[in-house]
Amino acid sequence: MMTSSDSGHGSHSGHGGTAAGHNLLSGPPPTRLPSDAAATAALAAGADPSAVAAATPELSAAWAVLAEQAFAAGRTVEAYAYARTGYHRGLDALRRAGWRGIGPIPWSHEPNRGFLRALAVLGQAAAVIGETAEADRCRTFLADSDPTVAGALGLV
Repeated sequence: MMTSSDSGHGSHSGHGGTAAGHNLLSGPPPTRLPSDAAATAALAAGADPSAVAAATPELSAAWAVLAEQAFAAGRTVEAYAYARTGYHRGLDALRRAGWRGIGPIPWSHEPNRGFLRALAVLGQAAAVIGETAEADRCRTFLADSDPTVAGALGLV
């Protein structure tokens, strides 16, 4: 599990923290996904997100872009499918990074954004197709992951 030092362990503060620098009373430490610099750069440069998704299917960011594009074009079911793929790929990556189903997934850590964006579109598309319970779960999951996500994505 990566911390802000990106070494997997924080420094011991001597103020109620553990040897890993984490206060057990404050909940689990933030999960920070590893970066895929090449794929992220390709998406930022305008590469075809379908090609990036095919080359790096484990990367949520490519699926999130596909979901966002489909949702913006009114292709809600397609957006839902892309977002669900990005969401599940992101859950797999989070688990590999040490996430155990709870705890912060900070928006400020750029590699987390693909997962969070896919989760946001999944919630939006679920709401449109009448999957109210899923839309609510997605909203709650986003807020629990990082309360700044909704604002960052213009969802408030």
